[in-house]
Amino acid sequence: MGISSSEKKKKDGHCKKKLSGSSTSGTSHLRNHLIRCQRRSTNGIAPYFSGREKKKEGSLALVTIDQEQKKDEVLSLVNLRYEQEQIKSKPVSIGDNSLDQRRSQFDLARMIILHNYPLTMVEHVGFKIFVRNLQPLFELVTYNKVEADCMEIYAKEKQKVYEILDKLPGKISVTADVWTASGNSAYLSLTANYIDEDWQLKKKILNFVSVDPSHTEEMHSEVIMTCLMDWDIDRKLFSMIFDSFTSENIVDRIRDRLSQNRFLYCNGQLFDVRCVVDLLNHMVQDALESLCEITQKIRESIRYVKSSEATNSMFSELAQEVQVESKKCLCIDNPLKWNLTYFMLEVALEYRKVFSCLRERDPVNMKFLLSDLEWDRMSAITSFLKLFVEVTNVFMRSKYPTANIFFPEICDIHLQLIEWCKNPDDYISSLAAKMRKKFEDYWDKCSLGLAVAAMLDPRFKMKLLEYYYPQLYGDSASELIDDVFECIKSLYNEHSVVSPLASSLDQGLDWQVSGIPASGKDSRDRLMGFDKFLHETSQSEGSSSDLDKYLEEPLFPRNVDFNILNWWKVHTPRYPILSMMARNILGIPISKVAAESAFDTGGRVLDHNWSSLPPTTIQALMCSQDWIRSELES
Repeated sequence: MGISSSEKKKKDGHCKKKLSGSSTSGTSHLRNHLIRCQRRSTNGIAPYFSGREKKKEGSLALVTIDQEQKKDEVLSLVNLRYEQEQIKSKPVSIGDNSLDQRRSQFDLARMIILHNYPLTMVEHVGFKIFVRNLQPLFELVTYNKVEADCMEIYAKEKQKVYEILDKLPGKISVTADVWTASGNSAYLSLTANYIDEDWQLKKKILNFVSVDPSHTEEMHSEVIMTCLMDWDIDRKLFSMIFDSFTSENIVDRIRDRLSQNRFLYCNGQLFDVRCVVDLLNHMVQDALESLCEITQKIRESIRYVKSSEATNSMFSELAQEVQVESKKCLCIDNPLKWNLTYFMLEVALEYRKVFSCLRERDPVNMKFLLSDLEWDRMSAITSFLKLFVEVTNVFMRSKYPTANIFFPEICDIHLQLIEWCKNPDDYISSLAAKMRKKFEDYWDKCSLGLAVAAMLDPRFKMKLLEYYYPQLYGDSASELIDDVFECIKSLYNEHSVVSPLASSLDQGLDWQVSGIPASGKDSRDRLMGFDKFLHETSQSEGSSSDLDKYLEEPLFPRNVDFNILNWWKVHTPRYPILSMMARNILGIPISKVAAESAFDTGGRVLDHNWSSLPPTTIQALMCSQDWIRSELES
């Protein structure tokens, strides 16, 4: 029985258009119609947009993809108009879908913050096309609106961080970094570092403020103090970490302000910490500067070897003749990463004999090859760089290296510098002396904190000092070890005063930092000093203190997987007072350089997408980005 022509037509339930349903017509035209049908693709709301959008000025080309033409990647442009309206507070439903305009706006702002996108992207035509095709009901936002959303996110996230810092069980150490931006502008970044209640090492950017390099040191110190007080952490500060050559006057002004209020432990002896990786980078620059001409000759030699297949083959043949077993490839360094310069020099040294043979074969083109004296000097200085690379890698092995890991590595550098200064070549010994001077300036400021951190490592305790100090100081070692131990005892006693277990001093931290009696205490009580004396002397007259018990017990076995923070978390009940001290000391970031920047020869530079924004907006974006990323990582 035949089929009538009317029965061969199929009607679309959305647009009512009749389409051929014959078995001989195929299905491609039906599938294409499903894609193109405006009523179907917008769940039947196309007239809603087409009618209202005619009232608005300006047109926008929207992109749809024809599934039948994927291979040719043909984009079909459909002209539609768009409008800006007041933000709706309630989600708009479209069939089974819904749109929360406010949430979507904040998601957009967070995306911009998280990925360093320019705020102007919301006004890019391509972005508008993408969003309109993805969700026609989303009201496109302006530059000013997305900037306001970012500021609102910053305000909310800042309150969260403020509450976290306020409830911390221990002290905070703050790092200070200077960033540069376009137009020679500079920004000061302050970052809080601490160990939380779960014994996890954390850090959060607090401020990213514009600073004028021409300002006086007093003004710079005042900027830092204002930031600390704004966060109300001046009373919780344990130490600050600066670049190795930050002005002493700036540091002293901040320390004096905090010491006046009795906020600092050990009279501020542990307050001024200098970044050890910054120190290493400065010593590396001294070494590279002394190798400047030699390094350039090595680059030219490698360029010549790589200049043609013939010279490269000749070099390989010579390597076999002189029996050089190295399988490393010659390569030009990246001057922005000093470890890559070291690797270039190291490989070149392995092919030293080959370069000499190549010069005999081709003296005209290899006229820039090194002399024997230059090779020897390069070998000596490259050994310096090798040590610095190895030590930096140890520091960067952990994402958040605790303070205890630094002492042995820095002591090894100290010992090597002493030996390098004995080199018979004045060129090498004078370089070593220059580096040693920088190192000793750092050591004078930071060795005490490093030693205390090493003592708090249960694998070493006081034994590391007893091992390294005789090598460094000879007959003076025992006296210096006693000085360190006196500071340890003083620091322990100060922590015992504020410990909740110190029943004789239930006024706690408020008494220590301000001298103001806590509630319930008679303001005329003149014997609070006696309470402190009684508590300290009872430690020696009564049972053993945490510190005594800790030092008397055997060392914990050394192993690769040791987690010192987990150890102190587990042993807090046994050493309640010493664990408070460990929390504060181990939380000091001896290095404040990010792992990815450890070998950089330049400073930190603000992303160009944000560098032209107002300073308040830049601070909001930089801080919010850090806080959001930390939340995602956790």
